[in-house]
Order: sequence, then structure tokens, then C-alpha cells
Amino acid sequence: MSVPKSELICVGAIAGSYGVRGEVRLKSFCAQPEEIETYSPLTSEDGSQSYNITLTRAVKGGFCGRIAGVETKEQADALKGLRLFTSRDQLPTLPSDEYYHADLIGVEVFDTGGVLLGTVKSVQNHGASDLLELTGEGLKGTVFLPFTLAVVPTVDLEQGRIIADPPEGLF
Repeated sequence: MSVPKSELICVGAIAGSYGVRGEVRLKSFCAQPEEIETYSPLTSEDGSQSYNITLTRAVKGGFCGRIAGVETKEQADALKGLRLFTSRDQLPTLPSDEYYHADLIGVEVFDTGGVLLGTVKSVQNHGASDLLELTGEGLKGTVFLPFTLAVVPTVDLEQGRIIADPPEGLF
């Protein structure tokens, strides 16, 4: 499956082996975590490797699953940290107020007066809500902007810009 990198979306990652018979611990980044299996076969980030995945059961922090061709604990351990991707056309169309993280990375963020605040480096979530990690020339390190409707009223992916109304003192 040769898909342009921009058309691949990360839907999960392998967290390591599970047991001694080649099963893997799998973290799903899907809205409905168990749906990761429906996108199989999944690929590596560059699309060069393909992985047929079957979920066997839920475990703490994710799922236990089998990957075709992986029969031993050592083979499963070798895949630890592997991020798993599927092509964008396999995924459901999102409502107008939801975005794939991959689409936000690299987008410029402006304040409500049109001043460039920075560029989205990543999207983080530490439990409460998503945060946009911004980097830029005028910033001393990174700034984490809450990704809420109140703080980020406009996301215009067609124009490649996000309009933010950051809390006082954040920048």
C-alpha cells in the first residue's frame, strides 16, 4: 500500500509484548478504541510495512492483540514503540468541530488581531482537554494553548490558519 505520508493518520501504537506467545499490548488513538481493528491492515509511518491486527481482549491501558507473523515474545518486543497508521480515506468523516491531530500540526496560529503567535508543533492531552503545543520565533520555548472553543474560536484548515483568543498572560 503506497499512500502519501500526508494521507496517513496515526491510529495506535504498540506498547510492547503481552505474555510469551507473541501477543502485543496495543494503544488505540481512535475515538472508539476497539475500532482500530477495523482499519487493519495498518502500516508503519513510511507505509513500507503492513500489519494485520486482531484484537484478542481488553487490558489495562489498551488491548491485547495478535499481529500476523508475530509468534514469539521477542518478535513482539521488537515492535515496541511502533506507531500504526491507516489511510485517511479509511477513517470516518469528522463533524465540522472535530479535527485529526495530524491536520493541525504545522498550522499557524494568529491572535484575534492578526498577530502570528506561533505554529502548532503537536497536540497534547494530559487528562482535562487538548492543548496545542506552539513554537515560534517570538516564544521562549513552547507555549501550551488550551484547545477549547473559548480560546480557539476558529480553525480554518483550508486557509491553513487558526485564530486564538489566548488567556491574559499566556504569551
